Amino acid sequence: MAMTTPPGWYPDPAAPAVERWWDGAAWSGHTRPAPGAPAAPGGFGPPTPPRGRRRTAPVLLAAAAVAAAVTLTVVLLRPDGGSGAAAPGPATPSGSRATASASPAGGPSPDEEQGADGGDPTVLTDQLNGVTLPVLDGWERPEFTTVDVPLAATVAQDDCPAAPARSCRRGTVTSRTAHTTGDGSARTIARADIEDAAEEAFGEDTLGTRAYGGIRSHQVVAERSVTVAGRTGHLVRWRVVTGKGPGGHVQTVAFPSPLGSGAPVVVRIALNSVPGAPPPAAMDEITAGIRPIGDATGGGVGSTIGP
Repeated sequence: MAMTTPPGWYPDPAAPAVERWWDGAAWSGHTRPAPGAPAAPGGFGPPTPPRGRRRTAPVLLAAAAVAAAVTLTVVLLRPDGGSGAAAPGPATPSGSRATASASPAGGPSPDEEQGADGGDPTVLTDQLNGVTLPVLDGWERPEFTTVDVPLAATVAQDDCPAAPARSCRRGTVTSRTAHTTGDGSARTIARADIEDAAEEAFGEDTLGTRAYGGIRSHQVVAERSVTVAGRTGHLVRWRVVTGKGPGGHVQTVAFPSPLGSGAPVVVRIALNSVPGAPPPAAMDEITAGIRPIGDATGGGVGSTIGP
């Protein structure tokens, strides 16, 4: 029978201080610092492709040779005194680079780190931009979404005011790379992004539906500089009035990526004003809880950009 190496984090053959994700067939582009190794300056960076040609795990060559000669069968005694053959377990890495922490149980998969099912349910990870966002009580990471960015939303949802056949979440939060505009400052980016954030939350969605009957008007209820993930950013918050329903609040906060050389990041938060929805204070709680990946304290002062 063929023996394969299960998916998991294994020491990178070309960089002992780095672990690379093995997907069960080939090396992927996902890496992370090996346990005990110093983190790279600025925290984790985005996944980088493997250097050169994709490698075949060295352990597979040895496993193939062993599989050609030996088939392991574990015989278990049944309570009635008989015996039965249990399926052989997955092959384990061998060689000088194999370690106990190289199994899938040694850490989350790349998909889990990016906020897919699994991992810590209280954290939403944006690996591309190097930040994590808190998932508050009563919120979740939906299994299916219509956006291709990290998303958390309230578990509670209601019939959409202008589209009763559909359900609208009471609150959502997303993280994405900012579109740099003007002078590139956090204030300029936030002021430019808030209109798109409001349209995404209360205007026409990606499916062409105006679930709230469109936006009638808005009022700026907050705008200020704010420290996010150890960086100086800028926050803009609107109160919007919609064609149908009670409207709600939408916020954009823009800040430099903790990765150092990365593009600025924008985090969008939208809250409906229906009874039972999270209060605007939840926006402040989420903003205050944004952290660099791998940093539970916020990372200090960091670099500052102009207003």
